[in-house]
Amino acid sequence: MLQRMFPRVLTFLISLSGAFAAVSSAQAQEVTFHKDIEPILQRSCQNCHRPGGVGPMPLVSYEQVAPYAGLIEYKTGLRDRAGAMPPWYMEKNIGIQDYKNDPSLSDEELAAISTWARTGTPKGNAADAPEPLVFDDSLKWAAGEPDLIVTTNSVTKLAGTADWWGEIDRVPVGLDEDRYVKSVEIVEVNDVDNQAGSGRETVGGRFIFHHMIWSTAQLDENGDRVDETVTSWPVHEVGRNPDIFDPDGGRLLRAGTYIYSDSVHLHSNGLDTTGHLEIGFRFHPKGYEPKYQRAILGLGNGVDISIAGNQDTQELHAYRALEEHTKIITFEPHLHAPGERMCLEAIWGYTVETLSCVGYDHNWVRGYAYEAESAPLLPKGTILHIVGYMNNTETNPNVPDPRNWQGSGNRSVTNMFIDLGMRVTMNDEQFQQEMEERRQKLNLGPNDHVIGCPLCLAPLVSPIDRFDRATSSQSD
Repeated sequence: MLQRMFPRVLTFLISLSGAFAAVSSAQAQEVTFHKDIEPILQRSCQNCHRPGGVGPMPLVSYEQVAPYAGLIEYKTGLRDRAGAMPPWYMEKNIGIQDYKNDPSLSDEELAAISTWARTGTPKGNAADAPEPLVFDDSLKWAAGEPDLIVTTNSVTKLAGTADWWGEIDRVPVGLDEDRYVKSVEIVEVNDVDNQAGSGRETVGGRFIFHHMIWSTAQLDENGDRVDETVTSWPVHEVGRNPDIFDPDGGRLLRAGTYIYSDSVHLHSNGLDTTGHLEIGFRFHPKGYEPKYQRAILGLGNGVDISIAGNQDTQELHAYRALEEHTKIITFEPHLHAPGERMCLEAIWGYTVETLSCVGYDHNWVRGYAYEAESAPLLPKGTILHIVGYMNNTETNPNVPDPRNWQGSGNRSVTNMFIDLGMRVTMNDEQFQQEMEERRQKLNLGPNDHVIGCPLCLAPLVSPIDRFDRATSSQSD
């Protein structure tokens, strides 16, 4: 009997000694503020959580951060659901994972925060600290200091008043020559002292601009847009991050044009608030000409929406077939208060492939810009499919009364279901060239897999000469 038990006991002792060794190793590698936590805060938190920033408390010094260790552990641990910090909701276990300006935390960083919060928040050695960030006004521009900033007129929204829709004053952009834009970013500036803890918990938090649908155009003698001079721009929404256009698909900001919007939505944040928008444009060099045309493609459903009361995991679906070869630049879910999640799929031939899935928080509308080698390259005929997941129950803090049925509409308590992402179209030659460049940059072989590029490996799996390829392309 003892002889039979000895191997088990020996195995247990070996595993126990290994556990003690792991604990000793963990203790030897203590997680401290200066060495482990401060670099994370600098990269992903302090742009907002700093003196004068939009965050509700500064997270710069040890003394400022340590009292909030438990809250930081909780908020970062939400990861890709409403309420998570930093506000970036891309799911890391499915689809494409390479995005521009991604502030999200790795598994190792989340583990470090949790360990630090649960082991007494040790400060550590100041010699291990990174160089402190120098805060200035440029930090409010996540995409970089703009080449041109246009400021709208100020408006006042009184506490307790109903939502308002309407126009803002036309504002000249102040350009005397046409310029192509590589990114545009809109920041709301108002007189709310967010760090004083004022206001109420509501969709939009400290902000009064819920959204602005806008364009630039020259105006006629009646103040109306001259159609042939109109450039439309991405919708501004609560908490929106910058919009970065494809390097070969910049949009034109014409000389002598005005900021024009007849669809501004203001809502009360619980305080008498005066604010305005600052629109920051970053330009391509003079002489730049875009290679690709913007894809005018609607993907979503703003009409046929039915969300039952007191029900979770309700789904909405929408489809759209691509009429041209298309590169997807950004994925941008637009839902309303019940929205918790959206996925983007590409259906090509017999293949259904998930490109991206993201959580959704109606307080922080995000556009997710794909890195250059990860942007989906889809042949014409591909079907884009979006799936929205809706939670109309008391577990969703953004829903004021989950007993109510909800349909479609512009208000936050009604619903939309749209992918507002940016896309560009390509001709046959450009499409082939893009795929060839990706094969070269990623050093692809016939057994590799590229999410979102169903034809990238075709020449490696079934080689054909250039003449046959061109003939086949023309016949298609």
